[in-house]
Amino acid sequence: MKPVSQTPTEAVDYAALSALYGSLVAATAYSARRREPIPARELVPISAATFALSKLIVHEKVETWLRRPFVEELPEGRKRPRGRRMRYAVGELLNCTRCVGAWSALGIVALRLHSPPAARTLTTVLAASAGNDFLQAGFSWVCARSDAREEPAASGPVAAPPRAA
Repeated sequence: MKPVSQTPTEAVDYAALSALYGSLVAATAYSARRREPIPARELVPISAATFALSKLIVHEKVETWLRRPFVEELPEGRKRPRGRRMRYAVGELLNCTRCVGAWSALGIVALRLHSPPAARTLTTVLAASAGNDFLQAGFSWVCARSDAREEPAASGPVAAPPRAA
């Protein structure tokens, strides 16, 4: 990560994003003070949903419309923030699954506190999507290992070295 001095931003741009995030966390916490706490057993599905949502926003083609004003997507698959100041800072945020994950978690938790049925539906869909990602990655890994083991067999038997007389 480049220091602020090497980006077209100012520290105040990042401070504004931090203040907005902190304000939303505080507002969520304040509005939740008289609500039932979220049970610990929901932490894993909420975490999986946060993973899936942040991956969707940062990497998937379907969310290009959301990133386009802030992120330039280069032909070789690289991405870089657009513009300067706040636009650039938001572009950096939208390039980072951990950063988007923090905002996604806040949104999912706020929804869970204020509309549990809707949040459970959203969390279930996103958590199932995260499970699918892990299963697909595992399947790809197993296939790659299997292919690697089959390569020597596909090239035919290896000739034995000549025996000394």
